[in-house]
Formats: sequence, structure tokens, C-alpha cells
Amino acid sequence: MRRTLVISDIHGCYDEFNNLLALVDYKKNEDLLLLLGDYVDRGARSKDVVEKVLQLVQGGNVIAIRGNHDQRFIDVMTSEDETVKMKFFQHGGLTTLESYCGISLMGMSDEEKLHYGKEYINKNFKHHISFLNNLPFYYEDKEHIYVHAGLNPSFENWQEQSEYDFMYIKEHFLINPTVVDKIVLFGHTKVIELHDKSDIWFGGDKIGIDGGCAYGHQLNCLEIREGNYKTYFALANNAK
Repeated sequence: MRRTLVISDIHGCYDEFNNLLALVDYKKNEDLLLLLGDYVDRGARSKDVVEKVLQLVQGGNVIAIRGNHDQRFIDVMTSEDETVKMKFFQHGGLTTLESYCGISLMGMSDEEKLHYGKEYINKNFKHHISFLNNLPFYYEDKEHIYVHAGLNPSFENWQEQSEYDFMYIKEHFLINPTVVDKIVLFGHTKVIELHDKSDIWFGGDKIGIDGGCAYGHQLNCLEIREGNYKTYFALANNAK
């Protein structure tokens, strides 16, 4: 049987992503690669990550799910909402702009940085925004449901929950049992917040993947084969 490989929250950590794929000996014609969102922000090479993910998806056997940082990037590129702009910069968006523009934007006001970045990205990388805007919010197979943030246990039919929940839910998902008969694999919440280490968190009906690479920890991969799990990680380049 083929392997399913699950990675989440790359956040611009391009080298670590490549290192992890090499470590697990990823074979595009044999493995199913599942990416659980948050390709941009914080790390230095968001543009390169999005381009690689786009090419991987186009090559087949790869499913990329949308994360909240991907959605915020879409929103800031396509709207003038002041709250979206503020949160974009608060949550690591400047590194995304600089990655795409290829220059430092220091010395500009946030408004000037965003104006320059939007103009450049919409001219040269509109296909990246379109790609992210067409990513699904979940994937499921016989034994697992894969999402960025989690499932809202208030919804008996989890597919009816809001798009916001798929990308943002935390505590309500984490502290309650799920209402599904499959194991939920998720990113979004750094696993160091769940068990004081950056290794993949096994929580019974839930498995957390986010190793906090962009925060100096590690990028995790869960290998699933014939019902068995194996874990891998690549240390962040700036790991302490």
C-alpha cells in the first residue's frame, strides 16, 4: 500500500520543507502527500513555498488544504479591509511581502509596504493568489479527516461547519471529544502548546502536526501506512 505523508504549517520555511521531503524519501508517483495549510508568513521564503506547493499539486498525488494565513494573504491582496491589513502585519505578513517583492521594505509605512507589495504581487503572482483561493478546506479518507485547524464538535455533520472553523478553531476543538468516527489530523495549533515539545502530538481522536518551524522549532511529517504511524522532522534552520 502507498504511504500517506502529512505536513502542516510550512510558513515560508522552504529549505526545511525540501529537507523533510528528502528525509522521508518522498516519491511523487507512489506517495500521497497531504499539506495542511499555512504556506506563507513568518518564514523568509513564502513565495518559493507557494510555488513549490503549486507545482506539487499540479504534478498529482498531492492535496494542499487552505490555512488561515493563506486566507489572510488572499484577503489582504483582494480587499481594503483595515482589520485584515492590521492582522496581516501582526501575524508575519511583512516577510511574505518581502519574499514576493525580493527586496526589503524597511523605511516604508505599513500602508506604503502594502501598496507596493499588492501592486507587485498582483502584477507578477496573481496565479499564486488564485491557486490559494481555490484550495479545499478539508480532505478525508477511510480512517482520517485532514483539516488545518480542526472540527467544531457542535456540528454533528462536520462538513456544515463554517469555513472560519476549518481554518481557525482552537480551544473548542482541542478540549472536547470529536463527534466523528475518524481520527482528525490538524495543524494550526503548535504542538509545543499541547505537550511541551515539538514532536507530533497524538491525542486519541486527534493528531497535531504543527512543529512550529517558523518559530525556531521543527517541521514535522507523519507517515501513515497500513494503519501504522511513523514520525519524521526537520529542524528549523534557526533552531536553538
